[in-house]
Amino acid sequence: MTLDPVHFDGIAGLADHIDYDAEDRDHRDAAEDVWEHYLDPLYGDAAEPILEALGDQSRRRANCEEIALEEPPFPTTHGLDAGTLNPRPFKNGLVLDVAHAAMSATPSELDLHDCRTVVKALHSNDTSKTFGTDWEAYGEGSKRRIVHTHLPENQYEEDVVHALALYLAESSHALEHADRVSDFLLLDGPIYPKGVLRWYARSSVLTDLFEDSEHVSRILENYVELVETFAERGVPLAGFVKNVSAKSVVRTLKRETDFGPVPWAHDAGLFAQILERRELVGGEFERLTDDLTLTNWFESRAGLDGFFDDPDNPHLDRSLDPEEYKVTFCMVYDPRRDLVFKIEAPKVFTKDEATRERIERQILQEVALQRGPPRAIAKADDLAAIDRGSVGSLVKSFENSLDTELDENYNAVRWGRDY
Repeated sequence: MTLDPVHFDGIAGLADHIDYDAEDRDHRDAAEDVWEHYLDPLYGDAAEPILEALGDQSRRRANCEEIALEEPPFPTTHGLDAGTLNPRPFKNGLVLDVAHAAMSATPSELDLHDCRTVVKALHSNDTSKTFGTDWEAYGEGSKRRIVHTHLPENQYEEDVVHALALYLAESSHALEHADRVSDFLLLDGPIYPKGVLRWYARSSVLTDLFEDSEHVSRILENYVELVETFAERGVPLAGFVKNVSAKSVVRTLKRETDFGPVPWAHDAGLFAQILERRELVGGEFERLTDDLTLTNWFESRAGLDGFFDDPDNPHLDRSLDPEEYKVTFCMVYDPRRDLVFKIEAPKVFTKDEATRERIERQILQEVALQRGPPRAIAKADDLAAIDRGSVGSLVKSFENSLDTELDENYNAVRWGRDY
């Protein structure tokens, strides 16, 4: 039901009672101050840099029309994504999620597009039974398995099955088809499994699982192997983060520096104001939309970024110098839609200036053309997505196989099982 106008005005009018007189220009001046004085390097609580420029700190731009017409630096690009069912609890006590990973190719390779890796992760309070399976083949070039986990307390089950399914499917599929990638692989999202890494600091229950689970060990091994495989082959690997939700930079500015009030809710807000270009027109500032803008690359140990390059990390068996696994990133701003994207890559690829420039140019050209994520990412997302219609059918299939019912609440009645 549409809100009655009197109630709409009643809700909207609440903003009039918020006495916040900070001007947009003040935030831009603050962002400029951060850029000029705090990012190279940015120090954390251990008085060690958590962010520092790789090369010179700089802001650059590329004309949207001109770069869209350039020859792409990489003749072929592959994209990787994993779609999930989202965690579902059943009345027999099982909680499960399913991840479905796919790799795209540009230009298209239809036989590769048809290959999938499926992981069903489930949690059960019943420790007398084990439901896990080994990998088994199905279809043409696809494989699947079940992973079973147990938590001693009834909490975090949905988060756990989601992360295990997602990252095991994604990393396994990438390794399975690594030899198909000849020029450039782009992951949909960060280059490392941050959803699992968060367990380490979230609670003792999840820390114990992180330490003891063979599935977590396998996931970590897979991402290490992924970096090493592509480094050995000389094929760059990067991640494209569409929705930048990290807060590590603004949080550090707030907690560890003398910067003063930090007005941004997340890092994307800060970098948008650092990268946005404006001009004064008729007494008002207007955004310039002809150029994409980007920062230099930064080496990062902010938040969870330092896990894979920690030289004393007991959870990783690495064959390269730990420094090679360091997270590096640059930020890209598209003024046409006021969007910030993040490009991540292990330092083993970006330490070479020519390679990181090729990665930049490839993604800038794609963003200019697509007005959003690169085509390889969009194709992988389409291939891996579990559509709403399939969700309901899969849930019904699980109910029949498990001889139980979905443990539903009113949302399922209101929105349907495929919400």
